[in-house]
Amino acid sequence: MIQDIYPHRFENGFVAGLTLNANDYVFCFKGNALLMKRNHEGLAIPQRKHLDIEVGKSVYLFAIDGKHCFLIWDSPDVCEAEFVYHEIHFRHPFDSVELDWLSSVALQLKNWYGDHRYCGKCGAATIPSVEERAIACPSCKRIEYPIIAPAIIVAIISHDTLLLARGAQFPEGFYSLVAGYVDIGESIEETVVREVREEVGIAVKNIRYYKSQPWPFSGSMMMGFVAEAVEGQKIQVDNHEILEAGWYHRHDLPSHPSERSIAGEMIEKFRRGELG
Repeated sequence: MIQDIYPHRFENGFVAGLTLNANDYVFCFKGNALLMKRNHEGLAIPQRKHLDIEVGKSVYLFAIDGKHCFLIWDSPDVCEAEFVYHEIHFRHPFDSVELDWLSSVALQLKNWYGDHRYCGKCGAATIPSVEERAIACPSCKRIEYPIIAPAIIVAIISHDTLLLARGAQFPEGFYSLVAGYVDIGESIEETVVREVREEVGIAVKNIRYYKSQPWPFSGSMMMGFVAEAVEGQKIQVDNHEILEAGWYHRHDLPSHPSERSIAGEMIEKFRRGELG
């Protein structure tokens, strides 16, 4: 999956007291597009020394293989022969999984910092904490931490078939598993039952936990499950979040997410007879 980048070592702990140096990697965005440096191997995250610009505020993000990475707020105009802005989206991946992972986590943090520029309690301008991964309000002293949304994704099986659905945001012919966010006051198992009923109109049984995956693109923690469909039911899509759904034999699966996602991994395991 996208976070499985061995032999590279991802260190997401916040390190206090660091300042941006010439050899540090810099993550610079225009919207959801990340500034990348062209090289003979393709694209790479630029280092500070590669940018011939004045850098304003920077925030420590994480480290990769012991090398520090910073977010900078500038969006410089650069030489197109040397640099390019690459749109970060799970359907437009980099060739290397580690670039996918680092860029998506950086984008998640960039969006979080950007969405919390003002205090939700008193309205004053906030500042990034220099002591921990947090946002501080100098006025009322409120501290905000990154928000991670719990969500479920479920492989619904009936004998040798798997229920796959096309979400409203998916292109024609592209299908995935049923998924949704955990609501206030419900367990994740209750979320599985509710989301399946709401999106495709069926009941499930024998719900089993599979594994989890951090999914930076939506700021979520995806918790995977496998469930069996109760026999004799007709699929009824909600025509809001889900436009189409159907049962697909393991040897005749439509276009679906790659194994960099938990959805793609579960679908491929079903295809190989390793799931359910």
